[in-house]
Amino acid sequence: MRVTMREVADRAGVSIKTVSRVVNGEPHIRPEKVRRVHAAIDELGWVPNRTARALRTGLVGVVGIAVTELRRPYLAGLVEALVTEADRRGMLAAVEPTRGDPARLEAVLAARGKTFDGVVVIGPTAPVADGLDDRPVVVVQGGSSDSTADSVDEDVAEAAALVARHLAVMGRSRPALLGADQPQMRTALAQSGIDPAAVPCVDLGEVADRRAGARAAAQLLEQHPDVDALLCVNDEVALGALAALVKHGVDVPGRVAAVGYGNLEDGRFSTPSLTTIDPGPARLARSALELLADRLAGTAPRRPRAVVSPVELVRRESTLGRDPR
Repeated sequence: MRVTMREVADRAGVSIKTVSRVVNGEPHIRPEKVRRVHAAIDELGWVPNRTARALRTGLVGVVGIAVTELRRPYLAGLVEALVTEADRRGMLAAVEPTRGDPARLEAVLAARGKTFDGVVVIGPTAPVADGLDDRPVVVVQGGSSDSTADSVDEDVAEAAALVARHLAVMGRSRPALLGADQPQMRTALAQSGIDPAAVPCVDLGEVADRRAGARAAAQLLEQHPDVDALLCVNDEVALGALAALVKHGVDVPGRVAAVGYGNLEDGRFSTPSLTTIDPGPARLARSALELLADRLAGTAPRRPRAVVSPVELVRRESTLGRDPR
């Protein structure tokens, strides 16, 4: 027997209109009511009638997610967070790998208003000329590269400050950067009393993966044997660097500490476990879908909005050492 919206409303103790607003992802609903509606939906196994909603609102109930690739663990995790958040809001999500091809991205954006109600783009993108019309775009982790669309970025400056302060507490004064040069990190290191001009950097090129991290760590050991900390552009690079350090018999963190970025699950189980920055994929996804929902509901301001999401430093053995217990 098919469950009705009325039954969901009765179970949640709200009106049918409130259930409809929650399912359509409309803003300005009390969090307590949102939780009750979602709990009732889960308990009753109700599936919204997307066809009826499309006829009523002109929306298809689908958000497009444009991502360069899914082979990279962090990107796959962020996509999963976006899909989960879309599902929580009663929307379907269609993942569209662009493989770095601008034409593929343009095709996804052109499908707004037809296949997709709106699009979430992961990573830097060229400015979207009509990003703030009724076919919205939200750019996630674009580094504020697009000033014409709503954007969500993690607090990179705070991430750098957290790492720099942690290094200072651990007595590290000769760090090196693995990956593209990071101005925010150099600024944070300077504020911690480290001369940024004396911090070497190994540019990994377009592919910042474990192999690149292992090669870069070996290079640094040879060219800068006094380095006492590796600050890696992502966890994949950091895990590759850890493997190279172990291979060369370097004590981690006794001689060289290592810090990653991304909080991959692998970092919890590496030897030693990896200290890293957690950018909070679930928070990024929640903010992105909130911005998208506001645009679709017509309640967002005309000007683009930029959300800066908090980050956390996850301290583990690669900087702290192993627990003697």
